[in-house]
Amino acid sequence: MNTLADFTFVSGLLFAVGIYGLIVKRNALRMLFAVEIMINAANLNFIAFDRFLWSNLPLPQAALGQTFVLFSIALAAAEAAVVLAIIVVAYRLHKNVDVSELKTLGG
Repeated sequence: MNTLADFTFVSGLLFAVGIYGLIVKRNALRMLFAVEIMINAANLNFIAFDRFLWSNLPLPQAALGQTFVLFSIALAAAEAAVVLAIIVVAYRLHKNVDVSELKTLGG
């Protein structure tokens, strides 16, 4: 049987992979994917804590972690749509999505 420590360990690994992707990669799409991985790590923590710590609460509070995750997924989808639109515009204007080159441009 899986324990809370197993889920938090996997979540920590996912978060570390996301941090690595943000630090090392300079491509805007890869950075977006890294942020999405970090959001999914947080979502995994919410679900794990909901399952192992809050499952014995009365019904309205029992789904607290799941409610947070649903809002987080909705916000992540909105964030991805906005960032993808910005990336498309940046690519159309400059034919490049390298973040280190885009931040030096004026305008």
